[in-house]
Amino acid sequence: MQRRTVLKSSLAASMAAIGFAETTQAAVPAKMSGKTYVLVHGTWLGGWIWADVADRLRAKGHRVFTPTLTGVGERHHLTSPKIGLDTHIADVVAVLDCEELENVIIVGHSFSGAAITGAADARRAKIAHIVFFDALIPHAGRMTAAETKPDGSETATFTARRAAFIDGYQMDFWADYRMQMLIGDDRPDLQAKMKRRITPHPAKSWTDTLVLKNGGWEGLKRTCYRGTKQAFAPSSDKMWGPATGPGWTLIDLPTGRMGMMTDPDLVATAFDKL
Repeated sequence: MQRRTVLKSSLAASMAAIGFAETTQAAVPAKMSGKTYVLVHGTWLGGWIWADVADRLRAKGHRVFTPTLTGVGERHHLTSPKIGLDTHIADVVAVLDCEELENVIIVGHSFSGAAITGAADARRAKIAHIVFFDALIPHAGRMTAAETKPDGSETATFTARRAAFIDGYQMDFWADYRMQMLIGDDRPDLQAKMKRRITPHPAKSWTDTLVLKNGGWEGLKRTCYRGTKQAFAPSSDKMWGPATGPGWTLIDLPTGRMGMMTDPDLVATAFDKL
């Protein structure tokens, strides 16, 4: 008994000497000071596009989630003709709910602007800031990822694209776009990564109409980033038009469309300031 008491006292003294006695008090403020980010990728991509930005934000003490939407990336094996915009909204909502997130900075890239708007509409109380990174901002006259005619019907251009859809429902990036739309020729390493990792994308997520019940991004703190160095097929006000209106913070960044990959330090620093 005496030997056990001596060992316990010795262990306690050793722990105190290396700071274990203060671990709880010291760790809590650092953890609580960080922000919470949910970063959502665009069409044909996956959560992998955010890896470098996520690493940098986590190094600053933030929590970062980078979900991959159903049917693309490492979840491409789950693809089907039934996967639509509601599926992708549900993917994002599931992260908010299952991780019990609050005060979230939710970021959408490219056409996931529709998915994050739907998720913010469904879980409004959880969203502190909604951010569109060279992304579609849904608005009156543009509530689908695919452009439509004034009457809401499909354009002739999109109808023509359907001929190249894989299995009749998966959009093939390479059938419609050039690599330079994503990564310029000055980054052959990233172009090679894109060639390895881009997957087909379920078209229904583009053609489904976003239906909102709680205003979407209206009334939320909101920011739009535009990439000013996109040389090939730069985004236009068809994508980010509402961001020039009241209530928005509109920021131009000297990056291309895939700034999270080409300029992760710049993008992480920008997000850190949100």
